[in-house]
Amino acid sequence: MMFASLVEVADFALNAPCFDEAAADAARARQNSLTKPPGSLGRLEEIAIFMAGWRATPRPAIKRAQALVFAGNHGVCVHGVSPYPSEVTAQMVANFEHGGAAINQLCRASGADLSVIALDLDRPTGDVTQGPAMSEAETLDALRRGAEAVDPEADVLVLGEMGIGNSTIAAALACALFGGAPEDWVGPGTGANSAGMSRKAQVIAQGLELHSAARGMVLMAALGGREQAAICGAVLAARAARIPVILDGFICTAAAAVLHGVAPELLDHCLVGHASAEPGHRRLLAALNKRAVLEFDMRLGEGSGAALALGIVRAALECHNGMATFGEAGVSEA
Repeated sequence: MMFASLVEVADFALNAPCFDEAAADAARARQNSLTKPPGSLGRLEEIAIFMAGWRATPRPAIKRAQALVFAGNHGVCVHGVSPYPSEVTAQMVANFEHGGAAINQLCRASGADLSVIALDLDRPTGDVTQGPAMSEAETLDALRRGAEAVDPEADVLVLGEMGIGNSTIAAALACALFGGAPEDWVGPGTGANSAGMSRKAQVIAQGLELHSAARGMVLMAALGGREQAAICGAVLAARAARIPVILDGFICTAAAAVLHGVAPELLDHCLVGHASAEPGHRRLLAALNKRAVLEFDMRLGEGSGAALALGIVRAALECHNGMATFGEAGVSEA
C-alpha cells in the first residue's frame, strides 16, 4: 500500500471495504439457532458476528493470527519524560527477538505468529516542542513499512508497540484529537512519578501550541512517532484485506485514533483488546465509542493486552462454529 501524500489517506476511506451485512445476518441467524438462549453468550456472540461481517463469511475461522510489534524512538525524550533512556527500546526489541518478553509468551498461548519491526531506532524523531516529529516523507515511509508487514492471508491482526517516550506522544495525539488539557491524558507510562507526569504535560502543551494547525494524517507527522505511523499503515492494510484488527492499549489506540480523525469509519474493523490502566485510555475509548474486550489492569504495551484478547476472539469463534443447533442436537426450542 503506497500513498504519494498524507492527504491520500482520506481518499482510501472513500473506497475501503465495508462490513458485510449479509454475512453478519447469517452469522446472527446461526447464533440464534445454537443450543442456548439467544444472547446468552453476550459479547462472544457480538465478536463472532463482528468477525463474520469483516471476513465476509457466516462461519469465520482463525487459521492464521498475526501479531506485529512496531518499535521507534522519540526526540521528546530529551526533556526527561521517561525514567528510562532511549537505549531501552533497542534492548527490549532484542528481548522480543529472543523470546523473553511478555508478548512472546502471550502470543504463544493465544496462537499468534509474532514479528517485531524496529523502525530506525538509531534515528529518533524530532523534538515536537521545536518542530515536527517527522517529515511527510518519513511519515509515509513508516506507513508503508507498517502496511507491508501485514500478511494478507492472516485472519486476524494483533497490534502493539515499543518505544521509550511514546506514552507522552500518545497523550499529545489524543489531546490534539479530542481536546481537554494535557493533564487529562498523561499517565505514568513506564513509571513516571507526579513530577514526571507534570513534565510530560508541559512538554505536550508546548508541542500542541507549536502544531495547533495540524489536522488529519499531518497530525501524525507533527506529533507522532514512526511506530505510531506504522500502526496506522498496518490498520489500513488490514482493512484493504478485510482482516479484523485487535488494538492494544493507550499508545496503540491513540496511534490508530489519528485515522479516526481522518474518517471515523477507518477504525470500524478494529477491536480494542483491553482497557489499559494508563488513565487516558478510558477517556480515549469513550471518544472513539469503543468498548475494550478485557479489563485486566494491564499497562505494559507490547501488544500484550491485544494478544490476551485474541484468546477471547478464538473462544467466540469456537462456540460459533462448534456448537450444535437445536435441530442438530434434537433439543426442543422454546
